[in-house]
Amino acid sequence: MTTATFGPQASQPLYELTPGTLAQLGQRFGIDYRIRNAPAGASVATGSVRDVALPQAMHLTLSDLCVNCAYSSASRQTAPWFISVVLEGHISARLGSQRIELNAGDGMCVHFTAEQPLTVFQPAQARLHTVNLAVLATNPLDLPSAPPTPGLYPWRLSTAFTQLLSDTAAEPLANWRQPLIWQGLALQLLGEGLPNYARQDPATPLAAKVPPVIPARDEARLAALHTQLASHPERTYCLSDLAREVAMSPSSLRQKFRARYGCSIFDHLRQCRLARAYQALQRGMSVQQAAHTCGYRHATNFATAFRRRFGIAPHDVISQRAPR
Repeated sequence: MTTATFGPQASQPLYELTPGTLAQLGQRFGIDYRIRNAPAGASVATGSVRDVALPQAMHLTLSDLCVNCAYSSASRQTAPWFISVVLEGHISARLGSQRIELNAGDGMCVHFTAEQPLTVFQPAQARLHTVNLAVLATNPLDLPSAPPTPGLYPWRLSTAFTQLLSDTAAEPLANWRQPLIWQGLALQLLGEGLPNYARQDPATPLAAKVPPVIPARDEARLAALHTQLASHPERTYCLSDLAREVAMSPSSLRQKFRARYGCSIFDHLRQCRLARAYQALQRGMSVQQAAHTCGYRHATNFATAFRRRFGIAPHDVISQRAPR
């Protein structure tokens, strides 16, 4: 394992990020940076950006910046899974029609492609402290494969885990123990952040998992159904109607959908509904409005499902919204 440090530690003079140094970072990581209203030699941000190359096709970046000029970053590559956690400050992210805001203690797991890039906007702020983990290949860790269509999945970290990440990020990477510690934390980030539908069934050994053969015609129909549920989770669905739409029997649709995506149809629908509700709460909707906009008829059932998915109540998201 190799560890590369880009920029100084917190105890050293701050590193200055200019449009030129951001361009260098962009070439290195396949990112397009756009800076708002900043001359060529301006100080876009000061602080540190450190990266750790981990084994098993993972790459970790620790960023701790004072952002002087708002800027955005857009990926130019494909990542099976990408995780970003905000320890302090706030950012907003966009993937296609999905848009979310992340504040301290928020995380997101994303699958993006060059055709459907992830765009992140970093507004000017006194401190933006983040941890970013890119998974370059899923095979070395036996991780679930990326879904057929890009997706963005927010979640809320526990206070204890957020503090652990903050404390570890404050330690110098020169200490030989740090890359080992970050390797363990990277695996924990994946365990916390991967969406439920993507997780392997723990009752079945990985070695026994033999992907079933699904005809190309059925693959296309399943992909269309998967996208339809993600795009319109507020609608009411029943299995028999969905089966007719894709020209399968209900039992065949159930089996093939689970085989292709690792979850049931209605598990996927629930995750899409709750992700939309999280975004709606961040945009200023009430709990009742968020419940209705994502397809829940009763706010009580919605609150129970939301707490089970994100570990916090819907009202907690409202209380965490930055004042406008």
